[in-house]
Amino acid sequence: MRKTLAIATFVGSMAVTGLAVAPAAQAATQTGTTTTTTGSSWGKFFSSDHKAYTYGKTWSKGGKVYTKWYGVEKKGGKKGWVWFEYYQNGGWHKFNKSWDGKVAGAWKGHGIKKVYTFTCWGGKFDNCGKKYRIY
Repeated sequence: MRKTLAIATFVGSMAVTGLAVAPAAQAATQTGTTTTTTGSSWGKFFSSDHKAYTYGKTWSKGGKVYTKWYGVEKKGGKKGWVWFEYYQNGGWHKFNKSWDGKVAGAWKGHGIKKVYTFTCWGGKFDNCGKKYRIY
């Protein structure tokens, strides 16, 4: 009788444990229904004279890379410039944006592998700061 009771107790505890673990195990194996997002915040990246800086966030989702950036510069008749250089489809591409005061911008691209940025002040190629990899 004791052996039967001990076996029944053991089997019952295994069933309860198995039920409690099953939803967690099932959730851990389901990856097809969720989208993975990876990314990070970056900045403040200053121009060489510290009169302008940029910061933001870059992340990937669904095969696209997204960048949201902000620029701040000292007012005084000259503009701040942000440059983005990125590797896409086997080649390097670059573009820039200028602003006066404060600005927010965003861009995205498909198949991007690397992204670099740097900040200038006073002209497209004037007072440029260090280049940083942001993705």
